[in-house]
Amino acid sequence: MKRRTFLATSTAVAAAASLNVHSTFGEESTSLKKGSIILFQGDSITDAGRDKKKEVANAGLGRGYPSFVAKSLHAQYPEHDLQIHNRGISGHKVPDLAKRWDRDCIDLKPDIVSILIGVNDIWHKLNGRYEGTAETYRDGFAALLKRTKEGLPETKIVVCEPFVLMSGTVKENEDKWFPDFDNRRKYAKQVAKDAKAVWVPFQTMFDEAVAAGTKPSELAGDGVHPTQKGHEMMAAAWRKAVGV
Repeated sequence: MKRRTFLATSTAVAAAASLNVHSTFGEESTSLKKGSIILFQGDSITDAGRDKKKEVANAGLGRGYPSFVAKSLHAQYPEHDLQIHNRGISGHKVPDLAKRWDRDCIDLKPDIVSILIGVNDIWHKLNGRYEGTAETYRDGFAALLKRTKEGLPETKIVVCEPFVLMSGTVKENEDKWFPDFDNRRKYAKQVAKDAKAVWVPFQTMFDEAVAAGTKPSELAGDGVHPTQKGHEMMAAAWRKAVGV
């Protein structure tokens, strides 16, 4: 990485780590122990080009925030032998998660499951490939978390705020994305609160970065998929919010 790019990324990550992103609706604290299992779930933002032929712990984690989280946790807690999985799949929506939830979540028995889902639930609707409404998203997400709590009562649930930035396709189609996307973000936060999950406010983090002078395109070129800088900021904010 060029020195200028490295310094810019390091500054952005430091800024993300300093944000007031603690937002836990549950009362219990997060702790890691030897062999703790951490699962990341979601769509292409989580998938981030992972190798789906390597669906074992600590392998094929992709190029995004799950990989950055994993590297930093392994470096800080080498004695814990953490088992970190990425099961995000590009293009997925809440109904897609529900279809594979037993295999890709319940059966793994994670100590922490992190879920980032929502952008395709609106994007595919805008493209005419899906009919779900914001309320469909809310109700399906709530049902998924209820199912998770019933199947994994000891598992800490982390809900990540869906986000977009004003660049690329989002900026070009702003009138189509909003206010519907804001409604979905609001519902995601409500669902997290009702489930007493940890809430990771990614949109708030990115909005603060932009307000501080970072160009939206530096964080997500198409407005949806983060750049390396964006993913590193997400990893820093995720760790701070989850408390690990």
